[in-house]
Amino acid sequence: MTDLAGFIEAIGDIPAITESALVKGKSRDMTAAFSPVMKKEMADKFADVIVRPRDKQDVLRIASAAARHRMPLIARGAGTANFGQGIPLHGGAIVDMTGLDKVLWVKDSKVRAQCGAILAKIDEQTRPQGWELRMHSSTKRTATLGGYIGGGHAGIGSCTYGILRDRGNILGLEVVSVEEDPKIVEVRGDDVNLVHHAYGTNGIITEIELPLAPAWPWREAVVLFDDFMESVRFSQSLATSDGIVKKLISLAGWPMPPMMKPLQPYVRDGKSLVMCLIAAPFFETFEVLVAEHHGEITYSCLEGEGAYGCPLYEFSWGHTRLQVNKTDPSIVSVIGLFASDDPVRDIAKSYKRFAHMQGLHFEVKRFDHRVAFQGAPFFRFESNEQLAEVMNGLAEDGAMIANNHTFLVKEGGMKTVDGGDVAFKRKMDPYGLMNPGKLSLDAPDTAQSSGAALPSEGWKYQQPTAA
Repeated sequence: MTDLAGFIEAIGDIPAITESALVKGKSRDMTAAFSPVMKKEMADKFADVIVRPRDKQDVLRIASAAARHRMPLIARGAGTANFGQGIPLHGGAIVDMTGLDKVLWVKDSKVRAQCGAILAKIDEQTRPQGWELRMHSSTKRTATLGGYIGGGHAGIGSCTYGILRDRGNILGLEVVSVEEDPKIVEVRGDDVNLVHHAYGTNGIITEIELPLAPAWPWREAVVLFDDFMESVRFSQSLATSDGIVKKLISLAGWPMPPMMKPLQPYVRDGKSLVMCLIAAPFFETFEVLVAEHHGEITYSCLEGEGAYGCPLYEFSWGHTRLQVNKTDPSIVSVIGLFASDDPVRDIAKSYKRFAHMQGLHFEVKRFDHRVAFQGAPFFRFESNEQLAEVMNGLAEDGAMIANNHTFLVKEGGMKTVDGGDVAFKRKMDPYGLMNPGKLSLDAPDTAQSSGAALPSEGWKYQQPTAA
């Protein structure tokens, strides 16, 4: 049993909140909106207290107090996670990291910022110097850097730069251990993947160093196609047209587009949608490619200036589901990754298999140095058995399956966990206090997650994880 009173006394003047309504609110992220399975399982999962460190010294005091009083810690940013990363499974303290929000420096096409810095705010400081983040989540305007690195995996920009775990996309991480005398540890090189996408189970991230990309003027484009498979072929052609600079290729098959209501003036009955972000100097060439694939650009504007009221990327990636759910809250999805030598061929199988559903949604990204399509059909949720059926169907068609209906890191399938990860967690979290239950070192604690039983072998990476 945790010693709440002793923990609060030990952290001294660090702001702490125990008011039930506030604690329950901060014990939630976007998970309930994405998974009816986890929504049910998290119904009675709440923290005991919220603590708000103001600087790194506060983080060290919190870590030390947690070790001495055996207080579980759940690091939290803006709460935009949707894989259950921020849900406390065993009570404890929500550590609100948004107070550590400074961009520390920008130099040599790199940036170093504190974990609570908002992604959009980082770009605001780097753009005057001609640089921007290589990639970002669809929640860029609200998400924190630490939350993105700790729980995310890809995003807008991944069609060019790959996913976050790829070598060079994360240069360095500073993390704090949870023990009586906490250590500040800098991880670099391949070792950054010991911390990335670990849901905050093996160190409190305090600082992050990233490479930057040239800050182009970007144009948004809404492109329609009569045939969904032609939209897939176009997307592959765009992704492999290395001379056209882009950072978003997002597909939504019919009948999905009109369900995203702000886009209704720019979609047409029966047509599939591809949303793109293209660097302005290459837009003329992009138009030629669209025409070659018999597409139609129904709307274009500078990034963020669209008549639909928000950046176009807020209809892509996780935001596609959010937008569709405003029309039909029962719609869910799973995650397939088509990354074979011929993803268009494999997608055609799933297009035929799932034609009775609410359309296929894909994001194009680089995966292990090749073009891949991440996505699945949208459909109205009925049961866990239905989820398993869709996942098995995607696998039969050639997709690798990740599991977005479990809280558990290993069972989620996006992160490989080997001996190096286990050793690092034991070093950084000797008492098992960091987001406990999410990453078990011994037998997985699957009893608390019915979603963990869903059929997922995870993603297989060519690039090895460092030991």
